[in-house]
Amino acid sequence: MISFPNCKINLGLHITRKRDDGFHDIQTVFYPFQVKDALEITTENSTEPLTISGLPIPGETSNNLCIRAYHLLKRDFPELPAIKIYLHKAIPMGAGLGGGSADGAFMLTLLNEKFGLKLSTDRLLDYSLQLGSDCPFFIINKPCFATGRGEMLETVPINLSNYSWVLVQPEEQVNTAWAFSEVTPAQPQKALKEIVMQPVETWKVMLTNDFESPVFRHYPALKEIKDNLYESGAIYASMTGSGSCVYGIFPKGKVPSTISSMYKCFILN
Repeated sequence: MISFPNCKINLGLHITRKRDDGFHDIQTVFYPFQVKDALEITTENSTEPLTISGLPIPGETSNNLCIRAYHLLKRDFPELPAIKIYLHKAIPMGAGLGGGSADGAFMLTLLNEKFGLKLSTDRLLDYSLQLGSDCPFFIINKPCFATGRGEMLETVPINLSNYSWVLVQPEEQVNTAWAFSEVTPAQPQKALKEIVMQPVETWKVMLTNDFESPVFRHYPALKEIKDNLYESGAIYASMTGSGSCVYGIFPKGKVPSTISSMYKCFILN
């Protein structure tokens, strides 16, 4: 059985409070973005349970969220058979796109479907939160206003399919822990959920990402990308998450051909 985990972008992002547990409370809108990995599972007993192609993934295989998702369910469903996991990575890492979280969440859903575990959405959300704060979003996988650590989700009726998109993948990678350390938490002057319900043409002035200020100071090339997207005709441009990817929203079919020659990027028309 195979599935195709998509990534997400952030429409605005505010860091509102540092919590006693060391995490931060946020406000953001997660929006599904159709750059995808490929994830397949087969019933096969293998000495190497995870095979990865495409982009290299740093770290030990045992820490991969797909492996962790399998063992999380195996703990409660010991009858789960041994499996072989094939993961093809296309979603850039260290980019603010949540690709690893998507893989972990989609793995839970894939196991639930393949082996008939009959897990409800609520139970899948509970399992996914044990993998990471971003993972529950990918269980719902619809535009959501997110608060808390990002796990408190409320679907919002946003449809941006009538626009074209550019997602620029810079060479720089931003350390998330460092980025959080550079932000002073504060309550936004206007609720983000209200801002995103206004016309996209108003977002340039009103919809902001708290990470941009410190990240752009440290990585001026990222600010240059955002500026260039606006100069190229973007209605709205922003860094997603803590970076480093920067996206631009364009009128449908109006992405200049020069952008693909300037940057390594994904263009969704």
